[in-house]
Amino acid sequence: MTSQVSSPAEQADGAGGAVVGGQRTPESPGAKEVRRLDRVIIRFAGDSGDGMQLTGDRFTSETASFGNDLSTLPNFPAEIRAPAGTLPGVSSFQLHFADHDILTPGDAPNVLVAMNPAALKANIGDVPRGAEIIVNTDEFTKRPMAKVGYETSPLEDGSLAAYNLHPVPLTTLTVEALKDFGLSRKEAERSKNMFALGLLSWMYHRPTEGTESFLRQKFAKKPAIAEANIVAFRAGWNFGETTEDFAVSYEVAPATRAFPTGTYRNISGNLALSYGLIAASQQADLPLYLGSYPITPASDILHELSKHKNFGVRTFQAEDEIAGIGAALGAAFGGALGVTTTSGPGVALKSETIGLAVSLELPLLIVDIQRGGPSTGLPTKTEQADLLQAMFGRNGEAPVPIVAPKTPADCFDAALDAARIALTYRTPVFLLSDGYLANGSEPWRIPEVTDLPDLKVKFATGADHTLADGTEVFWPYKRDPETLARPWAVPGTPGLEHRIGGIEKQDGTGNISYDPANHDLMVRTRQAKIDGIRVPDLDVDDPDGATTLVLGWGSTYGPITAAVRRLRVAGLPIAQAHLRHLNPFPRNLGEVLERYQKVVVPEMNLGQLATLIRAKYLVDAQSYNQVNGMPFKAEQLATVLKEAIDD
Repeated sequence: MTSQVSSPAEQADGAGGAVVGGQRTPESPGAKEVRRLDRVIIRFAGDSGDGMQLTGDRFTSETASFGNDLSTLPNFPAEIRAPAGTLPGVSSFQLHFADHDILTPGDAPNVLVAMNPAALKANIGDVPRGAEIIVNTDEFTKRPMAKVGYETSPLEDGSLAAYNLHPVPLTTLTVEALKDFGLSRKEAERSKNMFALGLLSWMYHRPTEGTESFLRQKFAKKPAIAEANIVAFRAGWNFGETTEDFAVSYEVAPATRAFPTGTYRNISGNLALSYGLIAASQQADLPLYLGSYPITPASDILHELSKHKNFGVRTFQAEDEIAGIGAALGAAFGGALGVTTTSGPGVALKSETIGLAVSLELPLLIVDIQRGGPSTGLPTKTEQADLLQAMFGRNGEAPVPIVAPKTPADCFDAALDAARIALTYRTPVFLLSDGYLANGSEPWRIPEVTDLPDLKVKFATGADHTLADGTEVFWPYKRDPETLARPWAVPGTPGLEHRIGGIEKQDGTGNISYDPANHDLMVRTRQAKIDGIRVPDLDVDDPDGATTLVLGWGSTYGPITAAVRRLRVAGLPIAQAHLRHLNPFPRNLGEVLERYQKVVVPEMNLGQLATLIRAKYLVDAQSYNQVNGMPFKAEQLATVLKEAIDD
């Protein structure tokens, strides 16, 4: 969320969960103590087959319905099915929820739920002293511990003495709870994640009705399995209520002051982007056509859009990346809002067709959900390393606008903005999201349809040029004097026949041309069209007249903003600005940069935006870079920015 800071707790986003407001007195002897917190960070971790993503998603859904602000960080194994019980096979889901406005999934978990030794070992380094650790003791046997290098049990050798350790035989308790269902032990064990979810739901006073309804719907064709999961879920809740090991439960009040009035839902970046594309097609009154090839972490968009044929959406799962964008460009030629989705490796394969779209000057959205590279790289990890590829990764002079969302919910607005540019200026547009935004989630205020932009376009219908002899003809490259956009002529319209292809066009007529002067004119005209795209001026958040500016783009918004809040709470002046439009840059960017003695650019790459800033504006921008497949931590950035201020 992006509302202004209103308390020290809000300003310290990303820190651990502090107790505020004291505690309630038990209503009767034996009743458990209830403490109120302003925020909590929970991480569920286990083997990739333990259902940690489902567990985290259900806890998130109930937290959203309760009214907390939240931010999530799912973390998937890079291998499709790593060996069970190994470190590469660990899957985790981190959720930060609060009674106030927050910006990140949090730096370190207050609670770690570890389903096996691998989950404990892979995550213990992130857990601060004094945090709660809930472990499934049934998995801490000799062989699973040996797989990850534990010579002795960490539950017994004192190595976890600094934490509040809760050893719970999750598997045994789940199997016992389901003994009347006639399931095999292996089948019953699969519900242990629901037992853990029930325990955490009790611990943090989460609603339960939504999860039970979800389970009945998910296993509608297997009602016995649905009821078994519900029984395991309830057993986990009851265990928390009755066991002496959990003497305290916690409350995190709804974030009533963090949200403007409206209807909200929890949404991931890929889902918000999908909805944004549908909204853009509806506002443009154009059919939406997606030509795509499945690739992590972009495939969810293909899956989601395929559900919405009722909105005129057509999805084509192509045989490869090249076919996907070729079909999307063909749909654009035919008068549809053409979209192709991919990640970095797919962009490389699509580059020739993107160049063709530049030459044809047709609207096309290229959605790049960035991941770690190069080549196959880290399919399930996040990175921002495709910026220069989007900017320059084509032969010849082939400029393409670039738009980047900053939060999961902002992916909706960014999709609308990218469509606006593509349709208005007749150009392919890059939409650069990343794995952190795609899989993460936060509350999203559902907009009113009347508040969405009007994106309607006018197709060419007849002659648009008069020759010297008075003959009226259609020139497919005669341009709008304001936008330099050429006419969009739908095939089959009488009198609008014209040549199409990748060879250079003659200005105006679109005929094939090898004339050097004409090529120079066309190259400069296409660049001028991109340079002339209207984008909002860059907003700068600078309440104190700072001398240091931190400039970001894309998904670094949350960690940067959280770090800036921390510094301001400590009395340090610092300015912040965040770029959505990376080509063209906002017109006032140069003037903004000149106002500051120091400019720091944090990026999840080796300095790609900083390179562009230094080259274009001759500003000595300082890079701070991270390429470990994970988002920045607020504390980490706060330390770096403080050093820049003090230097």
